[in-house]
Amino acid sequence: MTNHDIQVSVLGLGEMGGALAAALVAAGHPVTVWNRSPGKADRLVAQGARAAATAGDAVRAGQLVIVCLLGDASVREVLEPLAGELAGRTLVNVTTTTPAQSREMAVWAERAGVAYLDGGIMAVPPMIGRPGSSVLYSGSADAFREHKHLLDLWGSSTYFGADAGLASLYDLALLSGMYVMFAGFMHGAAMVAPAGVTAREFAGMAAPWLTAMTGGFEGFAAVIDGGDYTVPGQQSLEFSDLSHLVAASAEQGVSTEVVAMVQKLVQRQIDAGHGKEGFARIIESIRRPA
Repeated sequence: MTNHDIQVSVLGLGEMGGALAAALVAAGHPVTVWNRSPGKADRLVAQGARAAATAGDAVRAGQLVIVCLLGDASVREVLEPLAGELAGRTLVNVTTTTPAQSREMAVWAERAGVAYLDGGIMAVPPMIGRPGSSVLYSGSADAFREHKHLLDLWGSSTYFGADAGLASLYDLALLSGMYVMFAGFMHGAAMVAPAGVTAREFAGMAAPWLTAMTGGFEGFAAVIDGGDYTVPGQQSLEFSDLSHLVAASAEQGVSTEVVAMVQKLVQRQIDAGHGKEGFARIIESIRRPA
């Protein structure tokens, strides 16, 4: 069987599911698609996909079943009645779930005789199949090796091991950094808005500044992994006090929630007697929440 003989089924044709299916169709794979609400398959059918009337029909049509639905509950709702149909097939679940949900799904799949691979997509739909798109995987090593040529159509593929929850863990950990960064940008934009500065103008200054600051990640990582927050060259927690930033935000009439959250992490370590130590120590406030 050649790579392009593999019958693929895609369940879920939202923006992301549709992008994943389109990439497979464009590469010449025989693809069957299904979506709960009608109409979303039309564009893909015009491109060469086959539409299935039911999820069961879609599963029966594919040796490799891709699932991209709303959440863990919707995945279970669709797949659990089809356990018998899925037996002997490979299931790749790229629905966003928690690590615990991913592991539970892997246990369910093993009992059903299904090779299971969990995926975390580090891209937005327009990025699929383009430079910068990546997908993280964990679960069945055999499934990853067998289908990597296909998975690579979506973006660079990285395998994290047999623990099905690891891809989700990495995915959500990376997203946490992204969302907190976005919130920080929006806080800054809100601060300067009363002075007549547009968000676009602020973005022009914020983007290069924040990009430059990501160069500090490796230094923080070295300190955290070493477990010594007193090594030379660090900015101290006392120097990192954000009370002036909180006050300036209030003066501008904007919410202080974003910066106050960071100040709370800093203050907790200062209050514990660690004010002379490096800023990286705030991870201890996160590891041991009060």
